[in-house]
Amino acid sequence: MSMQKPSLPKGTRDFGPIQMARRNYILDQIRSTFQLFGYNQIETPAMENLSTLTGKYGDEGDQLLFKILNSGDYLKNVNAADLEKGAAATLSKVSEKGLRYDLTVPFARFVVMNRNDLTFPFKRFQIQPVWRADRPQKGRYREFYQCDADVVGTDSLVCEAEIILMIREVFAKLKLTDYSIKLNNRKILTGISEAIDAAGKEGPLCVAIDKLDKIGWEKVQEELLSRDFSSNSLEKLEPLINLSEDFAGKIQFLKKFLSGSEVGLQGIAELEELAATLIGMGENLDFVDFDVMLARGLSYYTGAIFEVKVNNASIGSVSGGGRYDNLTGVFGLSGVSGVGFSFGVDRLYDVLEELNLFPEESLQTSKILLCHFDEKGFAYGLSLVQRFRKAGIKAELYPDLAKVKKQFEFATKKGIPFVGICGDNEISENLISIKNLETGNQESMTLETAFAKLS
Repeated sequence: MSMQKPSLPKGTRDFGPIQMARRNYILDQIRSTFQLFGYNQIETPAMENLSTLTGKYGDEGDQLLFKILNSGDYLKNVNAADLEKGAAATLSKVSEKGLRYDLTVPFARFVVMNRNDLTFPFKRFQIQPVWRADRPQKGRYREFYQCDADVVGTDSLVCEAEIILMIREVFAKLKLTDYSIKLNNRKILTGISEAIDAAGKEGPLCVAIDKLDKIGWEKVQEELLSRDFSSNSLEKLEPLINLSEDFAGKIQFLKKFLSGSEVGLQGIAELEELAATLIGMGENLDFVDFDVMLARGLSYYTGAIFEVKVNNASIGSVSGGGRYDNLTGVFGLSGVSGVGFSFGVDRLYDVLEELNLFPEESLQTSKILLCHFDEKGFAYGLSLVQRFRKAGIKAELYPDLAKVKKQFEFATKKGIPFVGICGDNEISENLISIKNLETGNQESMTLETAFAKLS
């Protein structure tokens, strides 16, 4: 066999021990927070039937689905006429499954399939990779993890309030102190389109203003004009672009601005109730930024929408979500309202790395390496290593006979803070010499003392 140079598919990566330790540090904070608020974990398969995935993410999403070829002779049902009709006609005959594109659609399928066994309102969280056949670039991968929490089966705004509290809890645990939880409501955006005489056009309005912080107001106006918004509508929209009042001030302004829109006022009432709910829980609106122009592109949101940005970090949004009224409807179970949000683990990782916030001890390596000079010392180390582990101390024995210098170098490179020396003196007196590799201090002690010192 000729030698082959190993490589990875574009847009994917390996996670070595340091990255895994840091990822687990992030995921442990998120997981414990979700559990604190009563969420239970589920998992769904990496692959779904294509019929489950297709048509849920818009045309662009369908293009980005990774399809899986049928096993065996996948071309057996394809004939020349199919090939002439093109990819679409052939696809259904060669592929029935695809890799999941997000965790939301599989979750909706899960709820519908298990509706008789679940207790509603149902709170679930899910931490799994998803796949998108996207063009890889910095911060955008073809395989990446999503970390979602959703509640389905209730309209209560307590759930929205708790999402804000969960985001704040996770960020406090990760020592992130400068960020904003941008908050808006889809009903307010519908109201705005009515108030600027563009009723029914909130779809294109949202797509355009979603780009506001990327391309600026001038370019957004050009895009809106090209989408048949009148200059009169743009003039009416202008005062909202730079609205700089606080939460209460924005609410007052919008009550006047949306006075003619019933649905817009309903959106305002929901935001007021959300604020009142937080205050009723003994909490406040810290880090919450009511952003009238927040318009997350996804079409299935119907109520509150969130987006979290960490300030002074080069990466944009690290979390987002919102309320949806009928996600399970496509699978035949209508009227199940839900609200959910998602942490971008890869993005959080990049932010914590950039801001230097990973704790030193996030790489959980061994606490002690037992070293030896000869066969006799090795046998003594062999008799001790399990006793350290049974005392709850991460320990290992250097497995080969080698110079002590080499054993110490191994400990240093692996980041093991202590070595336990198993020499003749230690063997005869049933002791162990513990050396702190950072300070160079070394002392001989009983095993019991060693266990106490290291645990």
